[in-house]
Amino acid sequence: MSTCSSDSRDLDEPTAGTAATASTWLLLEQPGPWGAKALTSSHLDPALGRALEAAAKGTGVRVALIRRPGRHADRGTPTARQVYAAHTAPGNTWLHGATIRDPRRLLDVDFAALGKGDPRTFDSALRAGPHTGDPLALVCTNGKRDRCCALLGRPLAAELDASGVEGVWEVTHLGGHRFSPTLLVLPYGYAYGRAEAHGVKEILQQAREGRIVVEGCRGNSAWERPGQAAELAVRTEVREYAADALSVVRMDGAAPRWTVTVAHTDGRLWYVVVAQGAALPPRAESCGTSVLGSPAHMEVVAVRELTMATALAG
Repeated sequence: MSTCSSDSRDLDEPTAGTAATASTWLLLEQPGPWGAKALTSSHLDPALGRALEAAAKGTGVRVALIRRPGRHADRGTPTARQVYAAHTAPGNTWLHGATIRDPRRLLDVDFAALGKGDPRTFDSALRAGPHTGDPLALVCTNGKRDRCCALLGRPLAAELDASGVEGVWEVTHLGGHRFSPTLLVLPYGYAYGRAEAHGVKEILQQAREGRIVVEGCRGNSAWERPGQAAELAVRTEVREYAADALSVVRMDGAAPRWTVTVAHTDGRLWYVVVAQGAALPPRAESCGTSVLGSPAHMEVVAVRELTMATALAG
């Protein structure tokens, strides 16, 4: 039976430039079942879920629920929950964590500051601090949003966990169901599609060393989607895999065509031309809908390194 992920795979739909956009991720542990809109349709108090959504709006913070891999029996309200915040912009990448008993304390956090990369109110409100363990591997498993996430994501999370991979969590929503199983790696914020266990292990090993795997990468959530595609194109062009080496410093234009400026920490600059196309033929973008569409994809048209003279003239 055809699914949105099998259609996408069969059509070899490109993954670059398809990651969710968020400068900062805020993750709250919530065991048990999740609904399609998990912040307000799980065992988390829906009033708190709505308040978190309102607090995060327009700040660059994306709030998601996480749970340990495995069976999701209804065991009631947990006495303690893990919470993480991660900022993904190169040059100020960090991951902090805490254990809390009352999730309402999250409303004491300054979301605007968190979105800009300042963890101080997160740390003070929750007695949090820098995460010293392995990178986090977040696998989308919310079958209520799309069955592919459950059918493909849950086995992947379970396999990783059973093989002793540290930092594995199930997460409510990463976008791009058709690329299931989808993965987000924190603190660096790079998302991956069509993930397999052996590949995830390599991605996490490289992340421990501060490096990025480009194969299967959807992009860094710190950037808008044209910037994601442009940054990955430069990485491929110059074989630069250090996580914090590249930044998107400017984006000109609008759909369907942008010019993106990508900067290296060593001073080099690139102009990258990105065009928006439509993935054909039309198909359902999610198993949760029967409406046929043509998903937008980012096509890198040109990558040009700027000389010093060009940069000064610009």
